[in-house]
Amino acid sequence: MSANAKRRTLLRATALLPVLSGCATPPAAKEGGIAQQTIRVSAPFDMPAIHVPDFSAAPRFDIKSYGAVAGDKVRTTAAIAQAIAAAHAAGGGRVVVPRGTWLTGAVHLKSNVNLHVEEGALLLFSEHPNDYLPAVLTSWEGLECYNYSPLIYAIDCDNVALTGKGTLQAKLDIWRIWYARPKPHMDALVALYNHAVRNVPVAQRQMTAGEAHLRPQFVQFNRCRNVLIEDISIRDSPFWTVHPYLCQDVVIRRVDIRAHGHNNDGIDPEMSQNVLIEDCIFDQGDDAISVKSGREFDGWRLASPVKNVVIRNCRIKNGHQLLAIGSELSGGVENVLVENCHFDRGNASGPIAGTTLVEINNILYVKTNERRGGYVRNIHMKNVTATKIAGGAVCVETDVLYQWRNLVPTYERRLTPIEGLYVSDVKVGEARFICRIQGDPGLPVKEVSLRNVRVETVCEQPVTVINTRGFSNT
Repeated sequence: MSANAKRRTLLRATALLPVLSGCATPPAAKEGGIAQQTIRVSAPFDMPAIHVPDFSAAPRFDIKSYGAVAGDKVRTTAAIAQAIAAAHAAGGGRVVVPRGTWLTGAVHLKSNVNLHVEEGALLLFSEHPNDYLPAVLTSWEGLECYNYSPLIYAIDCDNVALTGKGTLQAKLDIWRIWYARPKPHMDALVALYNHAVRNVPVAQRQMTAGEAHLRPQFVQFNRCRNVLIEDISIRDSPFWTVHPYLCQDVVIRRVDIRAHGHNNDGIDPEMSQNVLIEDCIFDQGDDAISVKSGREFDGWRLASPVKNVVIRNCRIKNGHQLLAIGSELSGGVENVLVENCHFDRGNASGPIAGTTLVEINNILYVKTNERRGGYVRNIHMKNVTATKIAGGAVCVETDVLYQWRNLVPTYERRLTPIEGLYVSDVKVGEARFICRIQGDPGLPVKEVSLRNVRVETVCEQPVTVINTRGFSNT
């Protein structure tokens, strides 16, 4: 047996979970290699260089060559999977979706594979939940479980990319119905939460039975390394739109997202490290960017902070917050920079025909509660503008529980230390307030600095600071 064959046998024998084995990088891929680009980012903290794949010289695998037929979901889904498998087996490659409309089910990427959607191509994702089975290892609002596959999904992969000037779109026929949260859905959430409290193995947390109706993310890279998302347009989403989860080295740039459904955040980096988000456009029904790190017992178990995140040169057409931190932050949040980002709503009739204006609440919003634990530290924001917002430039709330206040009790009380919020050169036309901080009396918020934060018209008390130490506003 050759040395390479022995190593492949060892990899198969030592796979931790069956779901992980499909993306394990074979030795050929590592030895042949996909070129990488190194991106260095200036930040007011020690920001490591980010390494992402470069597929510019990689071989092409056109899905038409594998049997894709426009309008034929079954054949196109199979063709995409076969092209991905072939590119992976070849040591890496670019799976190309050419011009036209292509109906598909779930797409599962593998290591050293770039899904490239060409300009003029529309990859249209089925509205049928059964097209996203069998269930995969994922998470839902900070709790790990087995649920419907994200529409585009990769787990435990190296060197993966989603690129091209084409469009990804979700058909929402069924997911739109699932936006409602009736009692069976809420009961399922309580059951999942209690699984986490009791540390039930994640493999036993099966959430696709009955009417749990936990909608999948559109794009989730789960436990991946060296991730690139570039130039793509994304329209509509069952749930969170782009979700790098437990990833290392992620670049998301020149991505245009429009999704106005329930929980339609734009990008949610969760428990991921070394992340760059730049030159993106957001038109969201929820937060533009929400930085997260797990919910309570699962967040504490995984103990992986979201760390070293730079967000720059982005435009927000719609969204509740430019940057939300939490409320799922039990693993900790540190070293985040937002710079040169702007709410750019356009005229009063809406930024894009057929969409509705979403109330802009805050520019920076930190939210937690007595159950979360974790921590928030070293958050920087500078050179940000907005026209009219319903909240303020900075808002910190430490008692945000939403529906969970009455769904489950506080099994373990852990407050969230919040320290080091540095906001400068922010200009807002009209806001309810400039800064509102409501710290917990048992653990005050520390070291908040506002410098040159200006609001032309303030409707209420400009600055309210409760249970806070080391606050300055110059």
